[in-house]
Amino acid sequence: MMTCTKYLITLQIVLLFSACNTGEKHSEIINSMNNEKNQITDDQIDFLGITDTAHLSAASKRALKWPTDLGNEWFIQFGPLKPLKGDLAYEEGVVRRDPSAIIKENGKYYVWYTKSTGPTQGFGGDIETEKVFPWDRCDIWYATSEDGWTWKEEGLAVPRGEKGAYDDRSVFTVEIMKWEDKYYLCYQAVQSPYNVRVKNTVGLAWSDSPNGPWTKSKEPILKPADNGIWKGEEQNRHLVEKKGDFDSHKVHDPCIIPYKGKFYLYYKGEQMGEAITFGGRQIRHGVAIADQPEGPYIKSPYNPISNSGHEICVWPYSGGIASLITTDGPEKNTIQWAPDGINFEIMSVIPGVNAHAIGLNRTADNEKEPTEILRWGLTHVYNSGDYQSIMRFSSERKTSHVAKGETK
Repeated sequence: MMTCTKYLITLQIVLLFSACNTGEKHSEIINSMNNEKNQITDDQIDFLGITDTAHLSAASKRALKWPTDLGNEWFIQFGPLKPLKGDLAYEEGVVRRDPSAIIKENGKYYVWYTKSTGPTQGFGGDIETEKVFPWDRCDIWYATSEDGWTWKEEGLAVPRGEKGAYDDRSVFTVEIMKWEDKYYLCYQAVQSPYNVRVKNTVGLAWSDSPNGPWTKSKEPILKPADNGIWKGEEQNRHLVEKKGDFDSHKVHDPCIIPYKGKFYLYYKGEQMGEAITFGGRQIRHGVAIADQPEGPYIKSPYNPISNSGHEICVWPYSGGIASLITTDGPEKNTIQWAPDGINFEIMSVIPGVNAHAIGLNRTADNEKEPTEILRWGLTHVYNSGDYQSIMRFSSERKTSHVAKGETK
């Protein structure tokens, strides 16, 4: 399996480029650059549109580091979102968001999601009685469908916990995993009061049937890092004395993938004193690994494993793990792949990603091609600041660009 690092041009080559003077011939420069591991060909120079190798911009030097045979198998384009029918059609006054992956059992598709009712007041309202966010005061529900378009809401799957429990305020952003005839739901949980500096956790529930009943973990399976220090007592998440790890404030969007005989829990981390960088919000992903689905989960020492991202969207491919990175950070709107599930490289940059909080279709043959699992699935949209609904997304491979009336 090819990797990006296999083809990188060494620093010596870049320095050689910089040192070349205008009098050197093209062929002499190319010959001096090439060695057994790094071959730069005339075809590569022609493909990149570089005609004067004596004067290379920083952009051209970066381009010469790209893999020569990466192709466009990872490049896709998302189509317009389309509304669902039945019980998952938009309903005024109801929040349905953050759909899980889709699995197929008993001849039907299953999906789990975050559900609540009523408007959102934010932190300016009464946090003891009102909703801070649309995902506040939520429970996890599920629905089934025979065709992936018309859905029947089956009911409550995982409720909030009793007062005083780690999940007594809200349970939301759920993901499904089936393993050895057992079903596992991992999700975010918040304990009251839901204030600005609250630290959420990740919970787990399991069942012998996709219809439940579900048994919840008594304690969280993942928590934020405990090495940041708030500054003062004011409810302000930007005031810190020490920021701590990349996940010192929040652990969000969990997704467990069986991988190499273990269980990889991918998640989004938010740092105390979160910054706005040249790529936007400073959001990164991490992974925690366990020997069994119930844990214990140990965070990887290589965290964070991304420089960007928001909702977790990961799938196995060709012995590694692929990830769609959206919304936040300098590497947003990319598809990345890691041969070991940890060391991710950018495989493509995707235009116009309109599907966020993606629920992947886990019934797809994700080994058919890298992005087969993204051909269709579920996502959510903001119908207003208060209410969201679940819709269906689609994508397709894009291999050429043609003008109106032009044939491929």
